[in-house]
This record gives sequence, structure tokens and C-alpha cells, in this order.
Amino acid sequence: MDSLTELLQDQLKDLYSAEKQLTKALPALAKKSSTPALKEAMTLHLEETKNQVTRLEQVAETLGISLKGKTCKAMQGLIEEGKEVIAEKGEKLIMDAGIIAASQRVEHYEISAYGSARALAEQLGHSEVVDLLQETLDEEKATDAKLNTISLEQVLPSAPTGVEEEEEEEEEETATVSARPTRAAARRSK
Repeated sequence: MDSLTELLQDQLKDLYSAEKQLTKALPALAKKSSTPALKEAMTLHLEETKNQVTRLEQVAETLGISLKGKTCKAMQGLIEEGKEVIAEKGEKLIMDAGIIAASQRVEHYEISAYGSARALAEQLGHSEVVDLLQETLDEEKATDAKLNTISLEQVLPSAPTGVEEEEEEEEEETATVSARPTRAAARRSK
């Protein structure tokens, strides 16, 4: 790559691939979600992502470029991590917390990628492209904030921590040890 124009095109191709991959992955995350607000957020973000694909196609038309021909390997990896989470079996709220964590990794990647592409478009004077990318960037930030709110207000406060179970085990162990006679007590009883 020898110019910012080439770099912008490469970044846009990467984003296009990422969003196309995400449209295929989001339905599985929505299906596995048990918290109604999380399921709704995943479903709404799927529709938003489809609109983001369309917006990127508008960007390509404006710039007179094709967005095909590149695979976003970062999104492949993030989606694979999400698949690992939903393949697990376990307590529903713990699974929801895992889905949120995986989804926020995706959002943070997208926020970074759209921010960089927007900055390149701005430097190159493509104001229409800047506006389109900013619209998507704002949506990605809002989705991240929504996931954070769902996590902190609905999922995490109700999810089992594992701490209660450890404390109960320690209490049972202490009670068992206390019930055993000491060597001195055992000798006195003989």
C-alpha cells in the first residue's frame, strides 16, 4: 500500500467482511440468550448490522470501489470465541454473561475499526463517507453501552458467583474438623 486511499479501501473491505460474518453469527447468539433484554439486544443488533452492511455498500458506491475479496481474520477469531461460549452447557445467566463478554469484544473491535476508517476518510476529504462511517460508529458504541447495562443491571447481579458454594464447602469442612476429637481428647477417653 502506497497511499491513504489504498489503506482506506483495505480497511473498508475488512469492515465489510466483518459485518457480513457477523450477520451470520448473531442469530445463534440471540437464540442462546436467556435474558429477554439480551435476546432483544442481539436481535436488534442483527437488523442494525444488516443496515451497516448496506451503509458500507453506499460508501463503496460513493468511492467507486468494490468491497469484496478480503476476509476479516480478526472477526473470524472473535466469532469463533463466541461459538465456544454458546457451545458450553451451564447456568443460563452465566452463559448470558459469556455471550455479553464475547459480544463486547466484537463491539470494541468494530468501534476501533470504524473509528480508524472514519479518520482516514476525514483526512482524505470524503465528507459523505465520514458521515456514513460515523453513523455506524455511533451505533456500535450504543450497542456496547446497551450490553454493558444489561450485564451490570440484569445478568451479573442475579448470576451465581461460585463464592457461596466455596463458603458453604469451607463451613462444612470446618464443622467436620471441629467434630473430630483431638488426639489429647481421644487419649483421655481411653
